[in-house]
Amino acid sequence: MPEQMKPYLPTVLLLLLIAYLGVQALTGERGLLSGGERDALLAQRQTQLMRLAEQRQDLEVRVRYLRTESLSKDLLEERARAVIGFADPRDYVVRLNGPAGHNPDATRAS
Repeated sequence: MPEQMKPYLPTVLLLLLIAYLGVQALTGERGLLSGGERDALLAQRQTQLMRLAEQRQDLEVRVRYLRTESLSKDLLEERARAVIGFADPRDYVVRLNGPAGHNPDATRAS
């Protein structure tokens, strides 16, 4: 490297570092220009948090009804039928062969 360039080398490196940090401050993941993306992500996460809080509250109610001091026989029977696949002989079972909204008569006519 020529002797005339040596005094300018630290200055050039410092300017490149400042330019890099400036670009990152504007366009980086947490930069000034990415505020809209952060706001959209925050709104999505808040919606997800509300949904999870509702699910938790529902599960807490179900657990409360399954405790021995306040056992709900209907809820216990519903869970047993869902888990085991048990159906009472007096129950009506409706079987669906196709997707919801599928009309088998419409396919025969065409």
